[in-house]
Amino acid sequence: MIDGDDTYPAEEIPAMAEYVLNQNYDMVVGDRLSSSYFEENKRLFHGIGNTVVRGSINLLFKNNIRDIMTGYRAFSHQFVKTYPVIPKGFEIETDMSIFAVVNNLSIKNHVIEYRDRPVGSESKLNTYSDGFKVLRLIMTLYRNFKPLHFYGWLSLVLLIISIGVFIPKVWLPYNSTGQVANMPTLIVCAFVILASLVSFYAGLILDSLQRKERREFEFRLHQIKRWND
Repeated sequence: MIDGDDTYPAEEIPAMAEYVLNQNYDMVVGDRLSSSYFEENKRLFHGIGNTVVRGSINLLFKNNIRDIMTGYRAFSHQFVKTYPVIPKGFEIETDMSIFAVVNNLSIKNHVIEYRDRPVGSESKLNTYSDGFKVLRLIMTLYRNFKPLHFYGWLSLVLLIISIGVFIPKVWLPYNSTGQVANMPTLIVCAFVILASLVSFYAGLILDSLQRKERREFEFRLHQIKRWND
């Protein structure tokens, strides 16, 4: 997989294919950010966007991919046959990276020399709209692949909000007067706590389903390997 804008060195294809064919890597990432990207790239916000996306994925999914948005990659047969091509735009690199991480596929960072696009050519990437799409995809995949974390944090936030409102608005006045002066606030706090509990148990259920899906993925992966042999 390579962009057609002459920014990636085609002479690196044999080296990247070598990792897949003879070293059993499932995805080889052409890493621009560890070499010349920030010197060659003349679009400031593209560099910032790459850094933000990489930092977000590394924080949420705990991986060591050094260039998430690179369009220069090599894939194993197993990766190609199991990866569902759902994104239609610039989010696909992010989706591929997270798919490989959450399914424990072997990933190799391969440093490449990047050069800026030729004069007169224009990028199809819109820094802001496509950037927000990528960040939205990251949060969606975080919710889908790590539901217990996502809904657990949501549950905690709702619980803190409820307690933070309940104590000063309901509990302290009740201790002073013996009466509930803010009944609507009490009802809202009760519903927020219920939402917190629902969120937590939703995370538990979805986490169980996600674990089942991962086991099924491993089974499909072994089937593909057996067919190849």
